[in-house]
Amino acid sequence: MSKSDNKGQSRKSFLKKVGAASLGLTGVPFLSGNAKGKSEFIELKPKERKSYSANDQIQLGLIGAGWMGQVDAEVADSADGAKIVAACDLYDSRIERCREIFGDDIYTTKDYRELINRDDIDAVIVGTSDHWHDTITIDALNAGKAVYCEKPMVQQIEEGQAVIEAEKESGLPLIVGSQGTSGLDQQKAMELYNEGAIGELIFAEAYIDRYSQMGAWQYSIPPSASPENIDWDTYLKDTEQLPFDAKRFFQYRNYKAYGTGIPGDLFVHLLSELHKITGSIGPNKISAMGGLRYWHDGRNVPDIMLGMFEYPETEQHPAFNLSLRSNFTDGSGGGRHTRLVGSEGEMVLAGDTVILRKGRMPANPGMSIGDFGEEVREEYKAYYEENFPEPEHEIINPSEFTYRTPEGFNSRLQHFLNFYDAIRNGTELLQDGTFGLRAAAPALACNISQETGEVVHWDPEEMKVL
Repeated sequence: MSKSDNKGQSRKSFLKKVGAASLGLTGVPFLSGNAKGKSEFIELKPKERKSYSANDQIQLGLIGAGWMGQVDAEVADSADGAKIVAACDLYDSRIERCREIFGDDIYTTKDYRELINRDDIDAVIVGTSDHWHDTITIDALNAGKAVYCEKPMVQQIEEGQAVIEAEKESGLPLIVGSQGTSGLDQQKAMELYNEGAIGELIFAEAYIDRYSQMGAWQYSIPPSASPENIDWDTYLKDTEQLPFDAKRFFQYRNYKAYGTGIPGDLFVHLLSELHKITGSIGPNKISAMGGLRYWHDGRNVPDIMLGMFEYPETEQHPAFNLSLRSNFTDGSGGGRHTRLVGSEGEMVLAGDTVILRKGRMPANPGMSIGDFGEEVREEYKAYYEENFPEPEHEIINPSEFTYRTPEGFNSRLQHFLNFYDAIRNGTELLQDGTFGLRAAAPALACNISQETGEVVHWDPEEMKVL
């Protein structure tokens, strides 16, 4: 059976479910729902959480205790059977904050190597600036620790293979922290896509726009920050050895030396989610444009980026195109939106909600004969009526469906639960190192394209720039 035949069968399967749901029948995959006009509102339910004994507790260390690291650690610690027992950061006050959150009895250090060499730690969270991700992840895996690494997995594309190799050699779980892929909205979108709900995928677009100082990475800088309470030399790693600069430490995303710009912070989320929904391993052509339009604060990365991606045909999907955007000065207020457009409808993901809108191309092509003479017009009308008779009347199914994630659902927690299941039971990870690189590399290629003005050619199978 051809791929188009498979999609046809999937579409029939989806339409059967739509029809059953519309009639209020039982035994369909919708968990609950009620029709309203041409829409169906369906609440999705998360998986049940499990309880674990103290002997089955996973003990974690946090490396990089900035805002994102602390958010990760608090969520990780909230799960039954997991506990933060150690924290590492280069800034004294962040270590103090970790003691306030997790207790004075946790182990703290400024040297991550001391943390990963402890026998009482099973796994680590890597929440450092991007330029430390690969080194700490590799060292932790080599030290026998499972790793939850914040996105992007690497700062430079060429660093990815070494991380994957360390993951394979260690045999330990490595999950990349683009937690949106654990969302119920992503799960439902993937189900709908695989059922052929939008037909053949033609185009996808997504954006994350912002309109605030914090959204533009203008993070708070303590007036007392200094080399006396920050290990500046370690932070610099192998980058240019500059004098202490608090902005480069606290607002690292604004600098190429330590961050990955808009693509590494935001595009990687959108690519991860698209790849999960479609089963794609990535594009083969990437181009990007952007620049510094508003935030003239000393940063050396763009505050607006637009990326274009070309995806080749695979067993999972037809060839399609993707556009991504992020604007840090969106006067309309900012927001986030993902849209997949197919031959028979579209899916829109926004605000933990999936909206499916069904479309149907007319069965008959119509006529464009106004520029013909009367004789030819009559000739064509006869031809048309013979070859394109009026279709029979059919029942009209709902054309729009809304799937909403229940209040209180936490995709970050679900991401950690997947990580814990992998540690305990060998459960397949949603984002292992290979998935992480296949999402990060096309994002990071946008930086290359924007700087050079050239199209980047990428081999998503072999995971290398051509």
